[in-house]
Amino acid sequence: MKPLAITLGDPAGIGGEIIAKAWRAAPQLTEGCFVVGDLAHLRRACAVVQGAGQLQLPVAVIGAPAQAFDVPPRCIPLLQVGTVHAECVAWGRIDSRAGRIAADAVTWAARAALRGDIAAIVTAPLHKEALAAAGVEFPGHTELLQAEAARHFGRTVRDVPVRMMLANEELRTVLVSIHVALRDAIAAVTKEQVLETLRIAHASLSRLLGRAPRLAVAGLNPHAGEGGLFGREEIDAIGPAIAQARSEGIDADGPHPPDTIFMRARAAHGREGAWDAVIAMYHDQGLIPVKYLGVEQGVNVTLGLPLVRTSPDHGTAFDVAGTGRADAASLLAALRMARRLAAA
Repeated sequence: MKPLAITLGDPAGIGGEIIAKAWRAAPQLTEGCFVVGDLAHLRRACAVVQGAGQLQLPVAVIGAPAQAFDVPPRCIPLLQVGTVHAECVAWGRIDSRAGRIAADAVTWAARAALRGDIAAIVTAPLHKEALAAAGVEFPGHTELLQAEAARHFGRTVRDVPVRMMLANEELRTVLVSIHVALRDAIAAVTKEQVLETLRIAHASLSRLLGRAPRLAVAGLNPHAGEGGLFGREEIDAIGPAIAQARSEGIDADGPHPPDTIFMRARAAHGREGAWDAVIAMYHDQGLIPVKYLGVEQGVNVTLGLPLVRTSPDHGTAFDVAGTGRADAASLLAALRMARRLAAA
């Protein structure tokens, strides 16, 4: 298998710390992985994590992805990209330099994956305000990766549609819209957008599960509109999209009331959920249920890209950055998912 890249994320946050903890806790899982980012910031994070009496975490600078396999266990391979920083940014502060480090790492990893040099990308959290302060035109990982894929194939961004999936062992949700204002998210609930989401979810989850997935579609309005009493999106957009998807052989069901659909889809207490994934109409509708079940096991997966990308489902956690208290469980889950997807 080709090496797997983990981007450092915003160095003012917990990205470096959870990476260091992953190497210390799971040497078999991190074998053949390497970090893309800045040497000084990763070494600082390692120093925070190892503390007094802890196992030392050396960092080995590599010049090419394949060299990751030559580094001994619990030694972190790092490929330096962008400007080498002699001075580290402050913990827990929005900083344009941190945004630039994070963006450079993701851009390098995306291009390496599109060339076929690496098997997958796992992205540590970045901070959207720091990204904007650095002059990056994209609001987050998903949009940046989508733009790089479009550039690679000489297409427009619209010609490379992607969707965000958040998943854990109990629930998967795929979003119709991602990082937009709520009023814009409501406007994005069109037949075309919902149908495109169903097609992407069907294709991506078919590869992951080895069979056609059972997809449930949430309504936008309370009680899924109650026959038009509380809004017509279910009648005018969501329902027709489901009907079209079913005519294409996609197992799509709904629209269902959004306040109960996630309970029915959840796999828990030894029983299988009613569906394999829920198509949610906007960001918080889909992400709150998964995160409520535990951010330590959630994984963010970008569907529709010509590469594998996963991420922890939490953010930069500026409030605990630099304390050594960050939990690496979600990053480890993202690593396991990336390996599974890359092998599919």
